[in-house]
Amino acid sequence: MRLRPALAFLLSATALLAAEEPIKLGMFASLTGKQASFGQTNRRGALFAVEEINAAGGVLGRPLELLVEDTRSLQGEAATAVKKLITRDRVTAVVSGTGSSAALEAAPVCQTAGVPLMAATATNARVTEAGDYIFRACFIDPFQGTVLAKFARETLHARRVAVLVANGSAYSVGLAKYFRERFTADGGEIAAEQKYSEGDKDFRAQLTALKTAAPDAIFASGDYTESALICVQARALGLTVPLFGGDTWDTPALTQIGGKSVEGGYFSAHFSPDSSEPAVRDFVQRFRARWGEPPDTGTSLGYDAVMLLADALRRAGTTDGKKLRDALAATQDFAGVTGRITVDAQRNASKSAVIFTVKNGRFEFLQSIGP
Repeated sequence: MRLRPALAFLLSATALLAAEEPIKLGMFASLTGKQASFGQTNRRGALFAVEEINAAGGVLGRPLELLVEDTRSLQGEAATAVKKLITRDRVTAVVSGTGSSAALEAAPVCQTAGVPLMAATATNARVTEAGDYIFRACFIDPFQGTVLAKFARETLHARRVAVLVANGSAYSVGLAKYFRERFTADGGEIAAEQKYSEGDKDFRAQLTALKTAAPDAIFASGDYTESALICVQARALGLTVPLFGGDTWDTPALTQIGGKSVEGGYFSAHFSPDSSEPAVRDFVQRFRARWGEPPDTGTSLGYDAVMLLADALRRAGTTDGKKLRDALAATQDFAGVTGRITVDAQRNASKSAVIFTVKNGRFEFLQSIGP
């Protein structure tokens, strides 16, 4: 059979790419354990980016290879995973597909080794403070806390808000801190604050105390598992005020765990699959065709994290760690699916946030808030 010239060229180019040694990207994510839903979506987005990049010819004439380590949602696993990726697999860069606590473990390892780390979803401000090889694709909690405080005051018209914080979670503690500071600075009042430990399943004592304080709304700053259970138990105790949280709520597991109790809840996020932007609509269509479901915050940020690294590799013209670091730091107005991204002086992504509400089991876009 004789091949058409265009098809023959495509097959030839694909064969040449496959023959080149791949550029290895490492990733650590919670693929199992209590944060598995979020880790799996991060991995899916990163893998989708690698597939699309390779289909378009790779980077620097070489294919990308994604090597993923499961942190199992356990403390200490992130540092171990990154050490393996750097010393055994010799990766060029690392993507963090986890929350802030795990990224904080891994960041010093990458910094010491001189291997760039791109945090997809770790929003705690301290992550990039580990050093000049540490970057992120997401916005940070000082901004997210401000967005949520503004939303509580201006959209929910809440004057008094109660806060539930997960002790031991860098994400939850940091987000609650920034929310509290901005909300009170804008004239709001923290009606009460209660704490719990990560992994807890019974929040009735804390919620009873919050109910006594008669707040206008409740801010639950922890992960989706605990937050969904908090919603269930709050409604069972007769609390009817709005409940809201941060970007960790943006996962199908929230409604799977919380059911009707999360209806009417609100959360901040990085991405809306309902965006009218042509590039986003095209991304959503391609992702649905590949995975059979729409992308969410985790998938879109995992995708952008890899795309940012690929863009920097092209501009650096090499896999050298220092030159890749310099190219990442020079990123300006990158057209990501989660918005246009500029890396600031602290190596954070300057970008907008969106607010969703849960309606009929779906996440419905409400508004966008810029930096």
